[in-house]
Amino acid sequence: MKRNQTMMQFFEWHIEADGTHWKRLKKIAPELKRIGIDSVWIPPVTKGQSAEDTGYGVYDLYDLGEFDQKGTVRTKYGTKQELLAAIAALSAHGIHVYADVVMNHKGGADKTERFQVVEVSKEDRTEEISEPFEIEGYTKFTFPNRKEKYSAFKWGVEHFNGIDYDAKSKKTGIFRMVGEDKKWNDHVDKEFGNYDYLMYANIDYHQPDVQAEMIQWGIWLADTLQCSGYRLDAIKHIDSRFIKKFIDAVRKQQGEDFYFLGEFWVAELSACQTFLKNVEHKLQLFDVPLHYKFHEAAMAGADFDLTTIFDDTLVQTNPEHAVTFVDNHDTQPNEALESWVEDWFKQSAYALILLRKDGHPCIFYGDYFGIGGEEPIEGKRVAIDPLLYARFHKAYGEQEDYFDDANLIGWVRRGQAELERSGCAVLISNQDDGEKRMFVGEDRAGEVWVDLTGSRDEPIQIEEDGFATFLVNGGSVSVWAQPEE
Repeated sequence: MKRNQTMMQFFEWHIEADGTHWKRLKKIAPELKRIGIDSVWIPPVTKGQSAEDTGYGVYDLYDLGEFDQKGTVRTKYGTKQELLAAIAALSAHGIHVYADVVMNHKGGADKTERFQVVEVSKEDRTEEISEPFEIEGYTKFTFPNRKEKYSAFKWGVEHFNGIDYDAKSKKTGIFRMVGEDKKWNDHVDKEFGNYDYLMYANIDYHQPDVQAEMIQWGIWLADTLQCSGYRLDAIKHIDSRFIKKFIDAVRKQQGEDFYFLGEFWVAELSACQTFLKNVEHKLQLFDVPLHYKFHEAAMAGADFDLTTIFDDTLVQTNPEHAVTFVDNHDTQPNEALESWVEDWFKQSAYALILLRKDGHPCIFYGDYFGIGGEEPIEGKRVAIDPLLYARFHKAYGEQEDYFDDANLIGWVRRGQAELERSGCAVLISNQDDGEKRMFVGEDRAGEVWVDLTGSRDEPIQIEEDGFATFLVNGGSVSVWAQPEE
């Protein structure tokens, strides 16, 4: 039978910029397989603006840690050879690799160019707040040390439509380029009037040669890495028509099983659904609405109605297209989208994504292994491991919800016959110690179940009618199941 699938995001912002991350990933491959991880989302593999760049300040898409550019041969994470060795090790253990693909912007240009712009309002990018004037912007990318290996394409002002810095006046702002067919892309998020522009030199997908080059690169990267899919960064800022075109082109070369996961960072469910419709449901999306539910629940404590935790979330309405997560590199403390799920609720949130039938869950490296930097946060592996174990061995079969109490919710997974000793009962409290009588099946009568999280010590015996009264500590989660023999 097919086991439950679980992804891991294998990075956080503050990983040491010492070039050892790909080696770390290679070494840990057998351990990831052992705990039930079958896919890994890795950070951007392309050369950024420096050896410390996380990869989102992308400079050269064709430099995977191979050329001496931006003061370094390796990227923050290691060399191209180390990257390929890590992917090969993961593949040997049956673990899929999804590469983070940054296609919205470019940073760290080799030269400046002079061109006409208008400044636009930061609050409404459709509103011009200046007459056209000339600036000097970092838009010329020639990649001298790569010497046209893999691609001869050179980027210039004609390939971008916006920038945020004038090197001549040393002024920052949002500047839209002026010229024939120079406008923001329409098929983007409508926040700030038009959210085409995010940062650096903004790639202009109106241009046919830009589209052709990016598609050619997408195909080249998949071939080079021998990866199983892509995580598409910042797609609410990219023309959705191009996203669909890119997916179709890469799948035509790589096969229909090549996986796509989009970061469409919008909390409103309707916007996520509209985007999915626009790209003909060709990819999965992170369930951002669910993440914000977790954050709200953690902040509100007992005032949050747990029976509403899945209301207006992707996993509830579009489960086959939802990648569920608790936190990630952007939501961790002090980052751009900080909305950290507090410790007391973190294990409960992971139970909600790992032990239910719907959604494709993703574990965050920072939650599991810890976060570095000036304000380190300890990893919660001890809290997450029992849930990963339960997901791999127990959380199968029919699901019945007991969402009948604002402060105490539970559900049962009945198990599958072909998986011996499978099935579980989960109880979550955001207030006091609690108990709930739940039905696990008459065929379970007499079985003794234990709390896999270790929060409760006492065993529970299933009664003759297939019911049992399950227990949970206040502000906690318990996962009851039959122990291994």
